[in-house]
Amino acid sequence: MTIYLLVTTIFFILGIYICQKSADWLGKDDPSAVVWDEIAGYLVTMIAAPSGWAWMLLGFVLFRFFDIIKPWPISWFDKNLHGGLGIMVDDVVAGMFAAFCLQLIVVANIL
Repeated sequence: MTIYLLVTTIFFILGIYICQKSADWLGKDDPSAVVWDEIAGYLVTMIAAPSGWAWMLLGFVLFRFFDIIKPWPISWFDKNLHGGLGIMVDDVVAGMFAAFCLQLIVVANIL
């Protein structure tokens, strides 16, 4: 678990730089061709997920749901933070929402 958290943190920090450089190079605020932020958000989703393909798939679906719908405060971060940090943070927060929902399902013993 410690290594996973360390890798996810490093992935996030590197992502700020990588996403900023990619946005500058492509001349767009949040280029859709850059998916580093989505990978980081998914890693956050899966921090405490149980093992198994069903959990991986459910985590992915939950993450994409929150990433696309962007409920508050995800939408606030998406609109108000810019650059590499802004590109990364809304996906990480979407990952937190998805992780929370995933853990509710684990605790409720639904799957």
